[in-house]
Amino acid sequence: MALPYLFEFWALPHQLPPGGDSRTWVILGGRGAGKTRAGAEWVRAQVEGARPLDPGRARRVALVGETFDQVRDVMVLGDSGILANSPPDRRPRWKAGERKLVWPNGAEAQAFSAHDPEMLRGPQFDAAWADELAKWKRGREAWDMLQFALRLGERPRACVTTTPRSVPVLRELLEAPSTVTTHAPTEANRAHLAASFLEEVRRRYAGTRLGRQELDGVLLNDAEGALWTTEMLEGLRVAEAPELDRVVVGLDPSVGGRGDACGIVVAGARMQGPPTEWRAFVLADRTVQGLGPDGWARAAVAAMERFGAHRLVAEVNQGGKLVEEVLRGVAPELPYRPVHAARGKAARAEPVAALYEQGRVRHLAGLAALEEQLCLMTPWGFEGQGSPDRVDALVWALHELMVRPAAEWRRPRLRVV
Repeated sequence: MALPYLFEFWALPHQLPPGGDSRTWVILGGRGAGKTRAGAEWVRAQVEGARPLDPGRARRVALVGETFDQVRDVMVLGDSGILANSPPDRRPRWKAGERKLVWPNGAEAQAFSAHDPEMLRGPQFDAAWADELAKWKRGREAWDMLQFALRLGERPRACVTTTPRSVPVLRELLEAPSTVTTHAPTEANRAHLAASFLEEVRRRYAGTRLGRQELDGVLLNDAEGALWTTEMLEGLRVAEAPELDRVVVGLDPSVGGRGDACGIVVAGARMQGPPTEWRAFVLADRTVQGLGPDGWARAAVAAMERFGAHRLVAEVNQGGKLVEEVLRGVAPELPYRPVHAARGKAARAEPVAALYEQGRVRHLAGLAALEEQLCLMTPWGFEGQGSPDRVDALVWALHELMVRPAAEWRRPRLRVV
């Protein structure tokens, strides 16, 4: 009868705490990855002794969620919560009026809402479980108050279970030397999830930035002051593009060696009426890495053929005539326009970012890697690692589709008499 309650036997790797003397264990995971169960079992491991009445490592535990209702309904009473997963001889009693769990050995856990950080002034604890920290609207204040309250025992500890969101309190916690992290996508817990749920969320969100966060459990960073944000991009997503008047491939060639990435982005536009009514659609990211000139040239030409592109536009600041020679070696009749970057990357990107702000660009699925780079591009430069090759290719494609034609449309025309 004991086997169902031996979590070490059933647990997935990300649900077991790493070794060491860390102060905080953060479990990052996608929706349904088993974070709540891991948190509940961690609390059990802290408060339970070898026998039902023996003391454990902790005797005073703080349970903190976004709201009190979520602490009660998810962390305490939920299917993956503490009560449902405690064996009968060690199961605590829930005292609703006191918002408290009491174990047979005398250990207690008090429920708190992160909406009211001041309630954490006064109490003291030797362990804490914080659920969905990245969702707390007063996350900084509540987390700080909890740290002051974790002052009992020789080594007070905390467990944080959360789907990642790029909020300062979580980023700083992950960077702290006293923090250890485990991570898992939703798929890791598929044995305990409805097949229809997995099928639906894969269909709707696979290949999107939101999917990377909510399903893969990846912390996505938006640089401070970024020209693009996660919220902006999620609001511009569409399932498919309409019939397009023009399609182009933007190319940021790789000429520095086989380790470099070559940005290849396909975009099209619906160009009916004046330029203010034009709409662009980013169709695909075909960026390649680790290929020589012939390899990336073939990838770019293949993207043109796949999407019926009318033109390929490529930056030639570094490659010069070599870029055209390589491309024409693959496709001699290629409709091609070379472009020279006279301004910095951020300055070139700003007119394109303005199109997004106006709601005139839409994204199809499958652009997560491109969108990660976009959210790290600021007016002062790229805040990510390496070069924003995908962003460069996108910018050249949308300049060719939207910015340059619009400028020509507005240019005064001479009247012939």
